[in-house]
Amino acid sequence: MTAQNSKLGDTDDKIFVGKGDEQAWLTLALANRHGLVTGATGTGKTVSLQVMAEGFARAGVPVFAADIKGDLSGISEVGVPADFIVKRATEMGLKFQPDQFSTVFWDVFGEQGHPVRATVTEMGPLLLARMLDLNDVQEGVLNVAFRVADDNGLVLIDMKDLRALLDAIVPDSSKKGPDAADDPLADIRKAAQGFGNVTKATVGTIQRQLLVLENQGATKFFGEPALTLKDFMRTDRDGRGMVNILVADKLLQSPRLYATFLLWMLSELFEELPEAGDLPKPKLVFFFDEAHLLFNDAPKALMDKIEQVVRLIRSKGVGVYFVTQNPIDVPDRVLGQLGNRVQHALRAFTPRDQKAVAAAAQTFRPNPKLDTAKVIMELGKGEALVSFLEGNGTPAMVERVMIRPPSARIGSITPEERKAIMDASPVKGKYDTAVDEESAYEMIQKRIAGTAATADAPAGGGGSILGQIGSIVGTIFGTNVKRGRLSAGQVIARDVTRSVTNQVIGGMAANLGKSVGGQLGGSIGRTLVRGALGGLLRR
Repeated sequence: MTAQNSKLGDTDDKIFVGKGDEQAWLTLALANRHGLVTGATGTGKTVSLQVMAEGFARAGVPVFAADIKGDLSGISEVGVPADFIVKRATEMGLKFQPDQFSTVFWDVFGEQGHPVRATVTEMGPLLLARMLDLNDVQEGVLNVAFRVADDNGLVLIDMKDLRALLDAIVPDSSKKGPDAADDPLADIRKAAQGFGNVTKATVGTIQRQLLVLENQGATKFFGEPALTLKDFMRTDRDGRGMVNILVADKLLQSPRLYATFLLWMLSELFEELPEAGDLPKPKLVFFFDEAHLLFNDAPKALMDKIEQVVRLIRSKGVGVYFVTQNPIDVPDRVLGQLGNRVQHALRAFTPRDQKAVAAAAQTFRPNPKLDTAKVIMELGKGEALVSFLEGNGTPAMVERVMIRPPSARIGSITPEERKAIMDASPVKGKYDTAVDEESAYEMIQKRIAGTAATADAPAGGGGSILGQIGSIVGTIFGTNVKRGRLSAGQVIARDVTRSVTNQVIGGMAANLGKSVGGQLGGSIGRTLVRGALGGLLRR
């Protein structure tokens, strides 16, 4: 028997979410079986999300959540004992205790939170093609570009690197016959054509799509220092989980960028975290708001990988909770992975709405005492139909409950409060200043200008493996190669890639990045396995 905290309602192994005829408890050991929070606008989804986030944080579980409207930011400030909050708590047998939770704010644009960056290499061609809305032919050319970059030691960090690379793989019609030998990029162009017909028209289309992405703010997202996902997995001095909030009001104006960015984060977590098995509580809980944007118009190949990530990331100790208006926004093969359900009110004004209500009702384990489809349309604000997984992993019968009041503030915080939190942040200064080191753009420009140095033979052993290892050591300590070149390291990376399975490589990439540290280690590790579903695609 676990000891209940009379002030908070939680127990050692459960989160108290709400109360009706029965109490609704979310079991921490089953929280990594994922979940779904749905309901029409204004029915209380954000409050339910905050209640669960608070419960996880109290239990020492770090939380990541996208804040679409700014309402979730109040979790960082002490709750206000308003009359309606105290009344609801009292009706549930709780003693309302105002509280606040350690919070870190993140913002792709670096305006209302710490900047979030990834390199082009980390994003990979699959998700980048999704961002750019490319067709199959264009995506194929993008894959060629990434392969050529790997084979030629061209590190892709930001947008100008990718643009320079795309220009470099286009056939140069002005240089034919004897003049072709004067082309400093001839080997790159030849390598690209070796993988298929790369036309100027196709590359031009990709370049125009890059411009659209840049106009949406992606220029700020691609770069270094790249995000270290373990910075999401922190606890505070009291052992509580840190609440990481992605400020997404502006980001949501670019829906494809928003959805692909969150999917990249999920896939990176999958790549980096080790297998954990069944844990008493998750390592991290990830709330994916406006989840329908992830699935809208997603090609089959991407849907297959989304399903695979959702299914397998559970074993890494990560729980994923999709938040959207309607259960039919989530494809059935993903919906089947979401065991913990909170359904707020739906309105049935159209035939599609009526179909959605029926579909929502059918996703619950029936309760003989409830007409689920009817109750969904009758729920008031703050009420929900709830079904969480029970001890044996099966869904409990659906119950109509009133969601408990949050302990922290409900609603947004002021700019002054946000600034104070950011000034005291554990990652203050780590990501705030962008770094632009030598990468593909600079390397290509040097070749064009005729100043690129000829690669020297590896010191201490010619072409032998010992000589190459010696070169890597020299690279790590900066004694023989400028940062960003990584030529010897990438040779080893390609050899490893060809000789062992990608499952093993994924672990090697993460370990190598941790061992070397910094941008150099990250670049070598990411060459071994490109993130963002890259490992999954090669399984």
